[in-house]
Amino acid sequence: MGKEIFQRAEALLGTEALERIGKQRVIIFGTGGVGSWCAEALVRTGVCQMTIVDFDCVDVTNINRQLMATTQTVGQPKVEVLRERLLAINPEAEITALQKTFTEETADEFNLDNYDYIIDAIDSLNDKALLILKSCETEARLFSSMGAALKLDPTKIQVAEFWKVKGDPLARALRNRFRKAQQKPQRKFQCVFSEESPSSLLVPPSSPKGSLVHITAIFGMTLAGLVVQDIRSKD
Repeated sequence: MGKEIFQRAEALLGTEALERIGKQRVIIFGTGGVGSWCAEALVRTGVCQMTIVDFDCVDVTNINRQLMATTQTVGQPKVEVLRERLLAINPEAEITALQKTFTEETADEFNLDNYDYIIDAIDSLNDKALLILKSCETEARLFSSMGAALKLDPTKIQVAEFWKVKGDPLARALRNRFRKAQQKPQRKFQCVFSEESPSSLLVPPSSPKGSLVHITAIFGMTLAGLVVQDIRSKD
């Protein structure tokens, strides 16, 4: 099958861009409702060198929005199930699955300098802030997902530079954290976010943070699109 898989991508992007996509080294932190769809989109577009990072196992509550979550995969490590899925798409891809968490203690284990693109799809505020700071110290291009929970309207999803993101509580919390610590990212980076107000959904405060696949998948696909567009722009 080989090159035939990517005929339609090559027809749009061109041979040189497709070859360049295949050479990029991508690492995705978080393979949940956002990261899993991003990974699939990138592999289907020709990315052949990918590392996926997530400490968690598939839970039954993940089935409504996460790519690899099914009734057959509950209890299995997310990265292992996702790796199988990605290799089923392109058996020649090099997919490294790391069942880990990105923290202050583990950050140096990931060798971020080895990658061309870093995708942040982490939920934890502490770990997300750290990943952003560390990524911006490298030459890799960082793309980050802000909050996809408590969103319903796909037309509200946008892309903006981090400091210009509006109406997103996670971005606001991150900016406040950076200002308080007097520790800002060393360079600018783009984010996928939704300006939809959670209050407009009339969700009781005591409820779990609900999320839907049509939102999380668009976030993930948009992140993948940003990577592809960035590579294509280097023609």
